[in-house]
Amino acid sequence: MNRTEFIIATAIVLFVAFCMGWFANWLVHRFIRVSGSDVGELERMAQELHEAEETRDQAITYLQQREAELTNQLSQTEAELSATMDGLREARHEAEELRNALEKNRA
Repeated sequence: MNRTEFIIATAIVLFVAFCMGWFANWLVHRFIRVSGSDVGELERMAQELHEAEETRDQAITYLQQREAELTNQLSQTEAELSATMDGLREARHEAEELRNALEKNRA
């Protein structure tokens, strides 16, 4: 095999390797290519996820406001209960004093 034949054989081998690489690349990209419908579906899912996150944030905000309102109502009710209990205690004490005074007057 002389020099010219060696160069031609090497060129053919390199060309065949290039063609095989190009074909393999085309084949891989053909199978992993994302179709337009898949991209559309991914965009729709992303939009739905965004809307769900907004809904969740609104629900959390509402629950925090509602919890603050209920806590405020509870503390007001507890204050009213305490005042009522104090008034009842004073009324009982006064009634007891009046009973004792009445019994003293009868005796």
